[in-house]
Amino acid sequence: MKWWGVSVLGIEMFGFKALWSPYFLLTLTIITVLFYLFTIKFRNIFSDSEPLTKKQGILFFISMVLIYVIKGSPLDVMAHLMFYVHMIQMATLVLVIPPIFIISVPVWVWRRLLSINLIKYLFTFFTKPLIALIVFNGLFSFYHIPMIFDLVMQNIWLHAGYSIVLFIVAIFMWWPLINQLPEHQTLNGLKKVGYLFADGILITPACALIIFADTSLYATYSDPAVWGKVMALCVGPATFNNLNLSGPELFSSMSLVHDQQLGGVLMKVMQEIIYGVILAHVFFEWFRKDQEETNQQSEDLNPSLIK
Repeated sequence: MKWWGVSVLGIEMFGFKALWSPYFLLTLTIITVLFYLFTIKFRNIFSDSEPLTKKQGILFFISMVLIYVIKGSPLDVMAHLMFYVHMIQMATLVLVIPPIFIISVPVWVWRRLLSINLIKYLFTFFTKPLIALIVFNGLFSFYHIPMIFDLVMQNIWLHAGYSIVLFIVAIFMWWPLINQLPEHQTLNGLKKVGYLFADGILITPACALIIFADTSLYATYSDPAVWGKVMALCVGPATFNNLNLSGPELFSSMSLVHDQQLGGVLMKVMQEIIYGVILAHVFFEWFRKDQEETNQQSEDLNPSLIK
């Protein structure tokens, strides 16, 4: 049986620990429990706190589940076997989870976090629209340069560190668009539209490099020696060395180039869909505010209409 083009029965050989990352699951569970404790049970400790809404509670849970799915489930192992799965993983990490996470955290919690000088400084500087766009798209594109990509994938600390940094700068990138703090609303309707279009343009070169390449770019998926080192870090040296595998082609019939091109296409398609949804939300909010301002002006000019 195949799932997403990868043999599911084949990846079972890597074992439960490698496939389901129980320690990572435990870490996310602790974070989730602490979040609900501080925003529900111990909320009254903070004078400026507000009740956690049902929407916020559900969205935070969804964000934690998505993080586990892309980084702790068999999907993470599959991302080391198929490049296109890796791109789905990356798109979810930087385009799907950050906006959900930002909205899920109550405004009063954000204000508490931003009262910490270091966090306040980082947000003040890196969420400036132009800087946010350049830093996020720069780091994302830099990551997909073949030499950098292969280097990062062969070092567990570089891989983990770069993933965390990408997630953080993705939060910075999304912040000007969807944060709920009135004092941090730096973009209006038209500027938000321009911001989204600029972001879409800046991410295109990295996707184009991948889509239109006629050879395999990444040794992580094409060089058996490099792939073996990467997989040993992913599933554990002892487990991998006992399996005597030659390369990722054992798990899929898709060619390396087609796998690579599919990854670039999926990344661009997911980006366009997500930005389209956000764009629709921006237009809706813009229209709603415009209607409210128009109605308010009408009431000011015609007080007799107010009952």
